[in-house]
Amino acid sequence: MSQTQPTPAQQQAARAATVPDAMVLAEAADTFAMLASPQRLHMLWLLSHQECDVSTLAQTLGVSGPLVSQHLAKMRLAGLVSAHRDGKRQVYTVDDPHVVSLVGQAIDHHEDLRSRN
Repeated sequence: MSQTQPTPAQQQAARAATVPDAMVLAEAADTFAMLASPQRLHMLWLLSHQECDVSTLAQTLGVSGPLVSQHLAKMRLAGLVSAHRDGKRQVYTVDDPHVVSLVGQAIDHHEDLRSRN
């Protein structure tokens, strides 16, 4: 007698029922800590829509280039943004769909909450 393979929905439900280990929970908490800064969240939102260099981000946010660079360095170490060279410029982007989704959902959630009031 052959066993049937679980459906994708059943596989997803099984993963959701699995309790994450302490290390994964700590790493997820670190990610939320990085997102706790409105400036970082704004940068991530911008970078999830288009690649930008430091000066473009600084001008868009109305802050200094060194401050943007510090935020980007922290987010890069945390794996939230990536960078590549374009001539002399270092160009940053968010290319992880999990990060794009997380930022988008957080913003959508709060826009929804505001519309209820």
